[in-house]
Amino acid sequence: MTSSSSFFVSLPPRGLIHIEGEDRFDFLQRLISNDIDLLKTQSSIYACLLTPQGKFLHDFFISQGPDSLIIECEGKDRAQDLFDRLTKYKLRSNVCISVEDMTPIYVCFGEQPYPGYPDTRHAGLGWRSFIKPSTIKEEPADLWDSLRINLEIADGSRDAQLERSTPEELNITQCNGVSYTKGCYIGQELTARIENRGLAKKHLKLIRSQNTPFPAFGEFIKNGDRVIGEMRSSCHDIGLAVLKD
Repeated sequence: MTSSSSFFVSLPPRGLIHIEGEDRFDFLQRLISNDIDLLKTQSSIYACLLTPQGKFLHDFFISQGPDSLIIECEGKDRAQDLFDRLTKYKLRSNVCISVEDMTPIYVCFGEQPYPGYPDTRHAGLGWRSFIKPSTIKEEPADLWDSLRINLEIADGSRDAQLERSTPEELNITQCNGVSYTKGCYIGQELTARIENRGLAKKHLKLIRSQNTPFPAFGEFIKNGDRVIGEMRSSCHDIGLAVLKD
């Protein structure tokens, strides 16, 4: 991809969760791993919902709509699961939560879409939009997947073991997905402890295949008889695996 090229890719359908009401900022601030106040100075943030033990449940992007916050997350049953979890935390908060579990998402390169917002995990992953571009060409989604894998960036449950993986293991802390200054949120204490004490002993890393099919998700990767990691997502001859440091 050259700096002058302009194209877009269509991602598999994603989910949208809309949060309306005067308490919407405070509601999310006490739940998510990133600082919702960043939306005062930027158009989107990347964040996670974790278990109380600091383990991965969901990752997503948050942007603002008219009088609402919009969460772009994994689609279908994963979107419904996130919706159900957020609803359980609603309690007395003055918020209204709704979900769309199948929404087209487009990622643009070389051209900034409007409306749209950047993938704040890495500048090399383009701009995201709900509206299909009409002035630039479309390329296969595998191109985006290859870029992501080369950058060692997780793609939700394709790369995470739910309720087992940590943000540090998934490189989420290096992808602007965790705030260490905002204060308390679900899983904050253990996430901060792992960071401060350097407790993470394995991370998501790029691997390559030489004419050999990759193992299935979760299968062990071995060096001889020694287990060195577990397989995650792949695209053609490259993939991601959680490997010991």
